[in-house]
Amino acid sequence: MDWFKRKDKKIKEKNKKSIPDGLWQKCSSCNEILFKPELDKSLSVCRHCNYHFRMHYRRYLDLIIDEGTSERLFSSLKSTNFLNFSANRGYDDQLKDAYLKSGKTDSIEFYRGNINNKSIIMGVMNFDFIGGSMGSVLGEAISRAIVKSRDEKIPLIIICKSGGARMQEGAISLMQLAKISSQLAKFSNEGGLYISILTDPTTGGVTASYGMLGDIILAEPGALIGFAGPRVIKQTIGQDLPEGFQRSEFLLEKGFIDQIVTRDRLKDRLYQIIDILN
Repeated sequence: MDWFKRKDKKIKEKNKKSIPDGLWQKCSSCNEILFKPELDKSLSVCRHCNYHFRMHYRRYLDLIIDEGTSERLFSSLKSTNFLNFSANRGYDDQLKDAYLKSGKTDSIEFYRGNINNKSIIMGVMNFDFIGGSMGSVLGEAISRAIVKSRDEKIPLIIICKSGGARMQEGAISLMQLAKISSQLAKFSNEGGLYISILTDPTTGGVTASYGMLGDIILAEPGALIGFAGPRVIKQTIGQDLPEGFQRSEFLLEKGFIDQIVTRDRLKDRLYQIIDILN
């Protein structure tokens, strides 16, 4: 075929149409190629296999809280480098970039609102802010939310998504486990209802504290839930881990969570629980 050349035949190539970036996404579970706008409409759930992609934290507000009823709480709280932590990259620089990336917010946001006209306080963790890590601001925000829920006698809901405690705040970050747990104990003793929703991923100190302290613990399908990583556990016990270890389906089978709920049913299920238990 050497005799056929485009320049000899004077064949002109048409300009190729470029495909905009971000229009397609490959499903991590079934490998189907998904049209991104359609995926957004389906709450970031694959229509072929029901795989739940990680969804932007603020979309949970639209999904769960009645339109026009949400009110932001504790928005003035802001992380600082109070230990003057410095490593290969300074904590001040990390915080600056995190605030720019996440829209000047922190690793959790709290809102007061309604679910089908029932008042609630809901916290949503922001994984874009240093992996949703648990620092002093998160601990203070959750503590204030628990107190407010207790004073107003309304349910508290926290949607968890975190890589664990924030090492840049040292032992202060670990102290949040005790701080939050003690406030939840008071809340429970006074008859408060706390619902924890575990999404992908929920790990480290969040799992070791308020993530697993809900009166009702819900989880999204396929969510990674655990304390230490599978590799660390395998090296520690010297054994292979079961298939699906640390996924929500495995934890449901072992009794660590109460129910797995798909996103499209989450609001109705929360309303049912609140209507019965509150």
